[in-house]
Order: sequence, then C-alpha cells, then structure tokens
Amino acid sequence: MASPEHDAAPAGSNDPAGAALRTEPDRGGPAPRPDTRGRRTGPLRQTAPMDVSIRPVRPAEHEDLGEITARAYLDDGLLDFGAEDPYLEQLRAVERRAAEAEVLVAVDAGDHVLGGVAYVPPGSPWADIAGDGEAEFRMLAVSPDARGRGTGEALVRACVDRARAAGGLSRIVLSTHPAMLGAHRIYRRLGFVRTPERDWNPLPGGPPLLTYRLDL
Repeated sequence: MASPEHDAAPAGSNDPAGAALRTEPDRGGPAPRPDTRGRRTGPLRQTAPMDVSIRPVRPAEHEDLGEITARAYLDDGLLDFGAEDPYLEQLRAVERRAAEAEVLVAVDAGDHVLGGVAYVPPGSPWADIAGDGEAEFRMLAVSPDARGRGTGEALVRACVDRARAAGGLSRIVLSTHPAMLGAHRIYRRLGFVRTPERDWNPLPGGPPLLTYRLDL
C-alpha cells in the first residue's frame, strides 16, 4: 500500500507524507499536464525542496525509517487494529525491503532521514498489484515534523524516474487508502489516473484500497 501523504491538507490530517506539498514547473514553461490516458504530455522533472535530497537508504537508517513509516500509519489512524495491527511488522521491515526492492529516503541538509518509500521493480516479492511491464511503489511516509516541505512528492518523482530509467516498463502503479486525500492530489498532479477496475481489499470487511497508474 502506498503511504500516508499530504498536500493541501492541514498538518495532522490522515495522510503521512506531508501537508502543503508543492510542484515546481519546468524552467521552460508551466508544469506539463496529464492527458486523459494517464500519460504525461511533457517531461516529469524531479524537483525536491532545496533542503531535501533523495538517495538509497543506508543500513544504519533501517530502524529509524521503519519507525517513521510505522508511526505515520499508526498515528494517522490508517491501521484497522491500531497498535496490534500485524501490518506494522511489514512497515518496520526496512532491511528486508531494501534487500528485495529498493528503498529510498529523503534527507535534509544535515543528512537526517525525513521519510522514505519502497520502489518495487518487476519481479520483487513486495509487489501488490504490479503486472508484466509495471513497476510499483509502496509505503511512502514522511515524519510529521517534515511535512509541508514537498518531501512526499519528491519521493514519488524519484520512483517515477527509476521506472523510466529502467527501460522496457509501460507504467508505474500504486495502491492507496481512501483516507489519503492529500496523497491522491499529489498523484493526480503528477499525471497518475485512477484504475478502479484494479481496486482491491487486503482485509475482508475493510475499505478497498484505491489504485492509480502512470503510463511511462
């Protein structure tokens, strides 16, 4: 499941990746707009806030990122069973994610971890919905004190860049909780479109996860 994020939502609302996220246009003109097929009509230039950098996670950061991710989901009320939810174990399993997928972190000028995301290439056991020719990203989360700085959006852009650089992929996909309204705005702004035919439910009786795609 893609993680909690924010956009124009106030800090503390249900979306773990950062309120008031912003998109910067290309220097040559306005930001490209998505067409109706979910394919961007112009380049998606990775734009991170000036004080935020994106890089692969380091082993010494596994525990910190696991706690940031777990707390984001837990504190924003996104887990059906609260502190007893078995999904917390997966959220904290950064070492295994890094071995079986690619875990990226956002860090500030002092190299402190602000949040992270799992980029899931084809064939990874961490894929939820990706099929042939598709990449995926999951567990996007930003610490509460780092929200509102464009961090979540920068992490999403980094995943899109990796999918495009891999070559041979047709799209990148994700699943997201219905309550993550700020995250949904980020995805739409970056050209993702809804794929309701792929929505799925990880728990019987729980809310279905919404799915999005971006054609590469």
